[in-house]
Amino acid sequence: YNYLLFHTMAEGFAIIVAALIYVLAIKTYKHSNNNYLLFLGIAYFYVAVIDFLHLITYKGMGIFPGFDANPPTQLWIAARFMEAVSLISALFIINRKFSCFVVKAIYAVITLIILSSIFWYRVFPACFVEGQGLTYFKIVSEYIISAILLAGLYLLFTKKQEFQTGIYKNVVASIVATIISELSFT
Repeated sequence: YNYLLFHTMAEGFAIIVAALIYVLAIKTYKHSNNNYLLFLGIAYFYVAVIDFLHLITYKGMGIFPGFDANPPTQLWIAARFMEAVSLISALFIINRKFSCFVVKAIYAVITLIILSSIFWYRVFPACFVEGQGLTYFKIVSEYIISAILLAGLYLLFTKKQEFQTGIYKNVVASIVATIISELSFT
């Protein structure tokens, strides 16, 4: 009956899940020593930040008057690219130590660049044009994001031995679900 309420609840749930991934990864690292999950936890914190901005700028929310549907759609695409690239990047640091501070700093800079390109410099490609709908860039981006996720799924399969069975199956399921959701938005 109310799409805005549905969107807010669905996005709010996804943001909470992403934030909890971060908290769990940070709090359990001393027990798991799992660099893959720690890296993804940090990445999902920044995905949650961008998703939160997507949520509060969504057309009809009324928090930022004067915004049309383009900025929240740009934020959606940016967050999905960050998520997809992070899922692949994490596979390359499974057995490597890294500085949490450095990874957080890199993600903070990337997030600031994304936000600046959307809100201040307005150089991020348009994803939605009022009266016309989704842009070619947005539609193609969804397919590219899905392709990145498929590549991540393949790389994950090649590193299957690095994971406990339960973790491996859950990561595979989450990537497959993400691919399906991305394709549904095209």
